Order: sequence, then structure tokens, then C-alpha cells
Amino acid sequence: MRAIPPPLVTLARQIRRILRRLWRFVWRTALTIALIFTLGDGVTRDVSLRDRAVTLAQDVLFDYVSWEIGALWAKTRHELLGVHPYLDEEARRRLVLDYFDRLQQVQALERAIDATYADPNERDPAGASAPQTAERDRLRAGLAADQPLVESVIEGQVATVLVEAGFGTLGQVLPPVSMHITEVPTLLVISPRDRIELAVDLSLEPLSIPEREALEERVSRALGVSALVVPLGGVSLYPSMIVEPRTLARAVEVTAHEWAHHYLMFFPLGLEYTMRPETRIINETVATFFGRAVAQRVLARYYPDLLPPQYPSFLAAESPAPGDAGSGPPFDFGRELSATRAAVDAMLAYGQIAAAEQYMEARRREFVAHGYTIRKLNQAYFAFYGGYQGEPGAGGEDPIGPAVEELLALSADLDDWMRTMRGITTRAELLRALDTARAARPAPDPGPTS
Repeated sequence: MRAIPPPLVTLARQIRRILRRLWRFVWRTALTIALIFTLGDGVTRDVSLRDRAVTLAQDVLFDYVSWEIGALWAKTRHELLGVHPYLDEEARRRLVLDYFDRLQQVQALERAIDATYADPNERDPAGASAPQTAERDRLRAGLAADQPLVESVIEGQVATVLVEAGFGTLGQVLPPVSMHITEVPTLLVISPRDRIELAVDLSLEPLSIPEREALEERVSRALGVSALVVPLGGVSLYPSMIVEPRTLARAVEVTAHEWAHHYLMFFPLGLEYTMRPETRIINETVATFFGRAVAQRVLARYYPDLLPPQYPSFLAAESPAPGDAGSGPPFDFGRELSATRAAVDAMLAYGQIAAAEQYMEARRREFVAHGYTIRKLNQAYFAFYGGYQGEPGAGGEDPIGPAVEELLALSADLDDWMRTMRGITTRAELLRALDTARAARPAPDPGPTS
């Protein structure tokens, strides 16, 4: 066979890069159009509890359409003009590590500036924190310049791991991995007071703590509900909205978590997301475990010198580590929160709403005393955080989290597990799938006999 001249090899590589970029552009455009039609302009017009909540929060509703247009344009421009395909793997690795080193410096400076402003003895917080503010702004400018390239590198690393895990088609991940680090909206969560149920969730502009408190009070009084404004880690738009992470591991985890939502949009678990509360919980829990698994693989492959992320587990929760002799077992936040949820469910089932709310506030104070800063513990808190059952906690005695994790442990690989999960939309189906997987598990070897 005649050898291909080097110029033709270079040309072929450039053509492949262009085709890959165009392919990603087509996917981004298609998913963006679908999401815009789904999300609308941030205003809900149905006459319902949701509509009344929208009226109360209309001044701070998040405009997804504007964000999508801006993010899509920024990603497409970088995709067509960026230099990341020409960097070798080591250069990409150094770029990402340096970015997160600087980001941690910025976050430390911002904590110090906040502490200066919070100091009641400081008469001139602006002057006292001026050097830190200047350094923060300088570092922020550099981060903003490097962010598009860092995003592209992380997207590529996650995509490579997904292809290796069996999610590729002709060497490409569908849909392509795409994310944008940004200031993510907050979420107004509303639950009825007589039960724990995610009745309404509205995306809002980023709000300060006082602004959250004021809106929660206004909504709770006007509608007779339990309300809570929570921060988000990411939103599965396209590209995904990723809140500025503290660590590289978190950035990778959330990127993979949101990609799982994109993937599931083409299967029952994603298509029926809004049809039943249990379907939403299964979907979010699957994305949680998926994001964690991919984060561990990405760090092991590209950043082996970093400590791999460690995550809580239902499977490891059966035997908590004992405390020091004579001191009793240590305070286990997950277990205590799970027990709190179970007790609240029982009280609400008997119509003891006021008692349940008093109990939650007492428990909140106890959590704070042990160093777990929960601003408000109410029905809305459990309705939201109970939907992400990646560990013992807000889900209480709901079997979804443990079942999803055990199915992952019993599956041959990540792809096999996802193929099983993508068709499951109810608790009954999930538990049947777990029973089937347990029955198919090979019996343990009894060992030699005499």
C-alpha cells in the first residue's frame, strides 16, 4: 500500500476536526431549540398553584432563552476558532490544573473579603479589603480568558471516558458533551404543608440570602405552603449550566451528571421525567451516581496524582464506624437526616402539621450545633433534596437510592447499568429489576469441602 504523504495526513486530520465541530454544532442547535420550546421565556401561564407562585416571583424569574442564545453563541464561536484540538494531553492537563489552582485562590480571597465586611469592628471594610479585591479582580480576568479553553478540555476528557465506557457511536458521544461554567440560577421549591411533595419549582435569578428569605416568607404566607429557595449545582440545558465549582472533581462530576440528563431525554426515564414524582427521583438519582462514576474514571485517567473523589454510599452504611471508647458513635448527618425525614412523614400522615414543623426546626438547630449549616428545614427542603438520593439523608426510607446503587454494583459495567435504568420509570419497576439482578448474581463459592 502506498504511503500517504504527511501533508495529506495533516489535511485529513483537519477535515475530521471540522466535521466533529460541525456535528457538535448541529446537536447543540437541535437540543437548544427543543429546550427553548420546553422552558419558554421564564413565564408560566397556566391557572394553578404554579401560576400564583409565578405572580409572586415574577420580578426575579430567570430568562432561559436569553441565556441559551448567549451560551450557544459563545460555545459555537470557541468551537470554530478555539485551539484546544491542537494541544497535547499534557498541555491540556497543566492548563486545567493551573485554572483550578487560581480559582481556589480567588475563592479564598472572596471568603477573606466577606469576612472583612462581616467584621463589626472594621470601620472601613472597602479600604481594608482593597488589596485583596484588586488581586481577586486580576485573577478573575485571567480565569475569564482561559475558561472557554478549560471547558473544552474537560468536555473532551469526559467524552473520551464515555466512549471507553461504551457510550460512543463511531467514536463520538451522542449527544456531544457540552457545558458552560456560569452563575447558575436559584430554585424556588414549593411543597404542600400536609405532605412532602415537589409541587412547584421555579428558576430564579441568583438571589442573596436576605432576598431568598423575603421571597420564601411572601410565598408561604400568600399560598399557605412550605417554600424554600435553594442553590443549584447545574442545570441540564444545552450547553449545561455548571455552577462555578470548588474543585476539578466537582466540575467533572456535574458535567457528567448533566450529560446523563441529556442522554436520558431519548429514553422513557427522561421522556417521562415530569409525569410522576418517583420518575423524577429515579432520573436524578441515576444522574447522581453516573456523574460520580465518570468523575472517578476521568481523574484516574488524566489526573492520577490527585486524590480520587470519595462519595457516600448506601451499601457501606450498614456498619458505621464506632466512636472513641466511652463517647458513643459519631454524629452521622446522613442517618440523622434520614431518621428525621421518616419521623416527619409519619407525623404528616397523621395530620400533625404543626408538630412536624416544630420538630423539623428543633432538628435543624441540632444539625447546626454539629456543624451542618441548614438555613431552613421544612417540607420543601425534603421535597427537593429527597429527589437526589445519592446517599442516606433527605430521602428517608424511600428505597430508590439504595436500589439504584445496588443495581449499579450488580451490573457488568456502567453502560449495562444505564441501559437497564433508562427504561425504568417507577419504584415497582426499579425493585423488580433489582430482584432480577440479585437472582442472576452468581452464588458465592462455598470453598473446598472435606
